Amino acid sequence: MKACALTDIGRVRSVNQDSRFATTEPIGPLSNLFIVADGMGGHRAGDRASRLLIDSLTDYIGNCGDQTAVAALNNGIAEANRKIYEAAAADQSLSGMGTTLVAATIEGATLYVANVGDSRLYLIEREGIRQVTRDHSYVEEMVSLGQMNRGSAAYREQKNIITRAVGIADHVDVDFFEVSLKAGDYILLCSDGLSNMVDNSAIFRLVLLPGPLESKARALIALANQNGGKDNIAVVLIDPQISEVDGL
Repeated sequence: MKACALTDIGRVRSVNQDSRFATTEPIGPLSNLFIVADGMGGHRAGDRASRLLIDSLTDYIGNCGDQTAVAALNNGIAEANRKIYEAAAADQSLSGMGTTLVAATIEGATLYVANVGDSRLYLIEREGIRQVTRDHSYVEEMVSLGQMNRGSAAYREQKNIITRAVGIADHVDVDFFEVSLKAGDYILLCSDGLSNMVDNSAIFRLVLLPGPLESKARALIALANQNGGKDNIAVVLIDPQISEVDGL
């Protein structure tokens, strides 16, 4: 298994509020762990929230003992939510801070994913690309209710309004997904600084180009900046190196 985790401030923002984490080595009960967090809040509160989430979640998982992947992630996210919420309540300058989260771990040929907010996980297969996570956003809620068309002007204008985040309340709901992997698959975790600037077809094309994993990740960030770089960009790109036997 190989992984590359990068972040970039983009071309507009003065502070990078995105954080990322990747290890292909065991951490607590997990065989590996990958995280992208996109913080929000005034001044430096957003970068504090995203870093606090990653620090809290990795610390919890590293010390939580024998738990299933989903239980370790769920309990760790709850602990991180508590710490961010309490930190914001204790410091007026951090009031209202929170962060999105997409986290993943791979066991054998199975991918387990947790998400809160609009940071995404994509599965890139030889046949195409698909978004595994579902955005917790106002526009996606309107689409599900039939009150807005995805890709419309109204959708694009209000796309940044999220309806769920870690740390903004004393409880957080987490969505979980389980995906079977096969040989040749890649996994991409990213903040909306990438997904808002680079369309799926371009992501698919760049990830499947020959070359080192880091070159692919850097190319994704470069294209996001070339297209405007309107937000911070975080990318975790994974080559699980699933064998034909594992993927059966």
